[in-house]
Amino acid sequence: NTAGAPGGYPPSAYAPGPMHPPSNLIPNCPPGLEYLAQVDQLLVHQQVEMLEVLIGFESNNKYQIKNSLGQLVYFAAEDTDCCTRNFCGNMRPFVIKIIDNMGQEVMTLYRPLRCGGCCCPCCLQELEVRGPSGEPLGYIVQNWHIWLPKFTIQNEKREPILKIVGPCCPCSCVGDVDYLIKNLDETETIGKISKQWTGLVKEMFTDTDNFGIQFPMDLDVKMKAVMLGACFLIDFMFFEKNN
Repeated sequence: NTAGAPGGYPPSAYAPGPMHPPSNLIPNCPPGLEYLAQVDQLLVHQQVEMLEVLIGFESNNKYQIKNSLGQLVYFAAEDTDCCTRNFCGNMRPFVIKIIDNMGQEVMTLYRPLRCGGCCCPCCLQELEVRGPSGEPLGYIVQNWHIWLPKFTIQNEKREPILKIVGPCCPCSCVGDVDYLIKNLDETETIGKISKQWTGLVKEMFTDTDNFGIQFPMDLDVKMKAVMLGACFLIDFMFFEKNN
């Protein structure tokens, strides 16, 4: 899919966002991710797909990624075939491509096919985040726990960096659901990924989700990108409806 083509990404004039600083001014920063060095919060809005609303046909998910001012920073689009989407549901493997306002791909998310048995340690979920040249930026790995959703955030060398701990009831009933970003020994909370309550009608009849991501301003840019990837994995695992 190309920018502006039917079914593809929006053209670069879709919604002008903030300018990104040159990558050579930010150490250890892949091209296209420079803007992440300037923010400590991102908003992720899933777009309404009318085909899903009307007949329940599962289409590729699309998301707008904005800053705290509501300015479009990135656009994300799932690239999964029709059979996989509609037969595997929320447990489907996927590729999500994230592009900037110029239509340039800045990162890609890869989720392999895993079974959905939470009681089996061999069925744990994982997501890989790659940069624009295909280089790994980091990984999100689900940890087995009897009742809590837990994940380890790893760097490109598979070294554990942070943890994500969700609530014992990972669903959105009447309010926001927070997945806390913690240090490795889980003694300090440094941020969170929040599934935001969108109202009764949207929650019941659409598959549209809104998320907020908060992290330290000085967190490594690659780890901020991995946190964005974690948001998509959490969305699919706990909030994507099976039609």
